[in-house]
Amino acid sequence: MKVYEDAEFTAFLDINPVQPGHTLVVPKAHFARFDDTPSEVIAKLYQVVHKVAPAVAKAVDAEGFNASLNNGLAAGQEVFHTHVHIIPRYIKDGLVAWPRYMGENKLEQVGQKIRAALKEVVAK
Repeated sequence: MKVYEDAEFTAFLDINPVQPGHTLVVPKAHFARFDDTPSEVIAKLYQVVHKVAPAVAKAVDAEGFNASLNNGLAAGQEVFHTHVHIIPRYIKDGLVAWPRYMGENKLEQVGQKIRAALKEVVAK
């Protein structure tokens, strides 16, 4: 069921909801992944999320919400069209947003690799 639409975006209820009110916000133009989507489209996408998410939460009396985007198979992306999930949340609802990584702490090493990758990405 569609809950929002403008010239560039639409928002509708997920057909396999995690919670009642689970909504997808989708650009009408096709972009397979977040990293394929132009930054100006991402900016507008999150402006729509900023508008729709509080309405979703209010409609289902949620205490909060997750607004998330899965990018690539490893991140759980099943539909290859950029979209944001709005998932209503409740205290002690049993959903785990991000389980804690229990591996060795390598903040400095990973941070250096990210800074180096950013230089490459920005240079493109």
